[in-house]
Amino acid sequence: MMKTVYRFLGALLIISACSEDLDQVPPNIASANSLTDFAGVLNAAYFYQHGSATPMAVMGDFRADNSLMAEEPYPEFDRFGSGLVLMEDQFFGPFYTALYKSILSANNVIDNSMDAAEIGEAKFLRALSYFKLVRVFGDVTVNLTAEPSVSDLSILVRQPVADVYNNVIIPDLQDAIGALGTSIVDGRASRYAAQGLLGKVYMQMGNFSSAETELAAVVNGATAAGITLQGNFADIFGEANDLNSEIIFATQISSSITDEYGFTEFPGWFSGGDTKSLTPLDADLIAAFDAVEAADGGNTDLRRALTIDETNNIGVKWGGLDQDWIELRLADVLLLYAEAMNENGSTPENALDVLDPIRTRAGLNPLDHTTLNTQALVRQAIYDERRVELAFEGHRWFDLVRTGTVDAEMGEAINSNYHVFPIPVSEVLASDGVITQNDGY
Repeated sequence: MMKTVYRFLGALLIISACSEDLDQVPPNIASANSLTDFAGVLNAAYFYQHGSATPMAVMGDFRADNSLMAEEPYPEFDRFGSGLVLMEDQFFGPFYTALYKSILSANNVIDNSMDAAEIGEAKFLRALSYFKLVRVFGDVTVNLTAEPSVSDLSILVRQPVADVYNNVIIPDLQDAIGALGTSIVDGRASRYAAQGLLGKVYMQMGNFSSAETELAAVVNGATAAGITLQGNFADIFGEANDLNSEIIFATQISSSITDEYGFTEFPGWFSGGDTKSLTPLDADLIAAFDAVEAADGGNTDLRRALTIDETNNIGVKWGGLDQDWIELRLADVLLLYAEAMNENGSTPENALDVLDPIRTRAGLNPLDHTTLNTQALVRQAIYDERRVELAFEGHRWFDLVRTGTVDAEMGEAINSNYHVFPIPVSEVLASDGVITQNDGY
């Protein structure tokens, strides 16, 4: 298991770098010419995803209408102004640092390893890192080498989102698809992880045709690869269920390892374990479950009690601190696939049939194709299903931005400047302004 590997990373940190010094070669890295085994460097690239998990969870759900902050200044997550810069140390800084460390480690493997599978995994992790970065910050600095120039600060200039997608993320995932096998070994990246992430990337870009192709490949090949929906929703989450059959890729977490994020971890944020949000459940999520059940004739959605505790106003989907952070699971892929099919003009019946296994597991009936008989109605039904299925998994805010439904769902007109988050001020200052701040912050 990767978690066992992590326990030795204190001795294996071949790669280490401050995000403020992305143009430097880490002082404790062995010369690339002297290395022949890059397994430890690849493990570091996996490990550094740790530090991005909790910030991504908080940004995805607390920025949206699933979760609420209470203690100042943390309600800035709900105010859509410049105040989020006050949370740099707790969220945006660790997130930024962790992902650029993962990228630097991945670059070293890509540049120097002779193992095609190692390079494929590294390209997957680099693509995953940049995908997280562009969804959170928009334009970002791009570094695709293990040894960037120490004198050329121009490499820190933020690159347009479209260029990051087209020149980095998509090519990396295409290469990973070609290099990796379909089997998931010890939770490492597989071909279907790369293909599922590529489908997700295309959905983010609004390229529904390409998205459907990639997502269909995952859906159609899943069973043969041992990827199946869990029979019970409860069996997806918690440390005892890590790496279950529904998980296509997860960042494996070990609480015994210190990473860039040194505060309350994501299970604590959702369960009210931090004083900044003792009762984090947003009433709007309760209403979303109410609406799903009402539309199904009053049947109980089995996901409800496994996701929210309405008495204590907390989330209960996650348990202890050693459970993995799920990056991609089969239900997510199925929901995206149905959405892509609908956007590409599929019949309501064909698109909605994809959701039947998810709804059956939740104790609900298949959606009525005769009632939901237009593209717009099917679209909203998929959005509604996606919200309750994936609540507290860090998707909600990014889905709202992706689908252009921020204002409608949040109930206010929100300046698009605040669809992204602030670049850490420390990065702007350390680069002498070469790295610029997002508008509005």
